[in-house]
Amino acid sequence: MFRGQVSHRRSSLPGVKTLSAAVIAGGLTLGSAGCNNALEGGLSGAGLGALTGMAVGSAFGHMGSGAAIGAAAGALGGVIIGDQNERRSRGY
Repeated sequence: MFRGQVSHRRSSLPGVKTLSAAVIAGGLTLGSAGCNNALEGGLSGAGLGALTGMAVGSAFGHMGSGAAIGAAAGALGGVIIGDQNERRSRGY
């Protein structure tokens, strides 16, 4: 390398973003213990949706967009399913 030139190397750990996202999603899922079913379902759905969206999005070169779309869809689905489960358990 020449003097004054800056090296632009990528990290030697390619899965750091994926691993950190998985840890955050897992932490949110475990941290929601004791919440009502709708909130717990929403957090769990968002975490799982983000991981699934990352996997699908990375196949097409858009991991961030896939994670965002997956998190939104998972959260919405999780809230709906959690609310329905709570209503069913209470007998509404």
